[in-house]
Amino acid sequence: MTHAHNPAAPEGATGILVLADGTIIWGRGFGATGSAVGEVCFNTAMTGYQEVMTDPSYAGQIVTFTFPHIGNVGTNEDDVEADNPHALGCIVREDITAPSNFRDQKPFDQWMAEQGRIGISGVDTRALTRRIREAGAPNAVIAYDPDGKFDIDELLAKARAWPGLEGLDLAKEVTGHQTHLWDKGGAWRLGHGYAPLEDLEASSSRPHVVAIDYGAKRNIFRNLVKAGAKVTVVPAETSIDEIMALKPAGVFLSNGPGDPAATGSYAVPVIQKLLEADMPLFGICLGHQMLALAAGAKTVKMHQGHRGANHPVQRIGGGWAETEGLVEITSMNHGFAVDSETLPDTIHETHKSLFDGSNCGIEIIGKRAFGVQYHPEASPGPQDSFYLFEKFVGGLGAHS
Repeated sequence: MTHAHNPAAPEGATGILVLADGTIIWGRGFGATGSAVGEVCFNTAMTGYQEVMTDPSYAGQIVTFTFPHIGNVGTNEDDVEADNPHALGCIVREDITAPSNFRDQKPFDQWMAEQGRIGISGVDTRALTRRIREAGAPNAVIAYDPDGKFDIDELLAKARAWPGLEGLDLAKEVTGHQTHLWDKGGAWRLGHGYAPLEDLEASSSRPHVVAIDYGAKRNIFRNLVKAGAKVTVVPAETSIDEIMALKPAGVFLSNGPGDPAATGSYAVPVIQKLLEADMPLFGICLGHQMLALAAGAKTVKMHQGHRGANHPVQRIGGGWAETEGLVEITSMNHGFAVDSETLPDTIHETHKSLFDGSNCGIEIIGKRAFGVQYHPEASPGPQDSFYLFEKFVGGLGAHS
């Protein structure tokens, strides 16, 4: 890492990361040319880079992968979580190699270029990760020029001018804009792809879940289908009257990017009315955070966030019978968290992170409403927590 007062590019450098504090990190660019500004975070998953890049929760972020060999299995059409990539770019240790996987359809660097996303290889990602852990997630500009020509002063000014994620409502930018029945299938199986809906039991016999899309991953909808639900997806700013007109048996609150307090300006009043109506609710990540806000808790910006497919979460709170204290290995992606110190008496804490003790799950006392901070749909990651979809959908049968 070098600083702005010593901007000489090393030989062969075609990529650059300029942090708002003036730190300059050189590398070899790949993917799309140009520049993008956002927050630099790190992800510790060893697999699933394509799912990460297309997860809407990464809007406004540049992802540093701690696993050195990213891109080595190529890309394919099945492993995407949204219509478009939402992460701004990625930073990796090793150069992108030729794909080596029978499911590969396109090299990762080619896919990145076609999707308009910038990558940098040849970076000491361990050093960058340590910097994020010690100093917090920085604002930065990532840029790629095949000729290696960069206006560092201009890039630095751009990084310093970016306001950051705090106070930013990104859900309305990444949400779908049409209400639609989820018809893209259920769980994926090797050799079979995604289970077509006609192979599943008739949707008329399934409890109807309305899923509010704050930036949802597709695999969440697939898991709701797998658990037995018929799913209608609605945009982030859908009104309470429009939701109730769909006659849901339950409402799902999705993951998404940005500051939950900002998105909550329009989402929380709707969630509060759903709670007043005793509507069964299940929230994941941003949805979990806004459920907590609706019940009177507060959220905070985290120092470095939790992102990876290997985060231990413990069941707590006394409501687990013989599984009390059991640890689930989970997939996570969040830079904000519910502040445990602000939980009112109406909220029961059900899960906590074993990394830092932060809140990872709640239930609203006296309501059929719960949420988790992590991603039980995985994609990528372990599938220890599918039971949460079964808990939600299974509790709707008598009320649908």
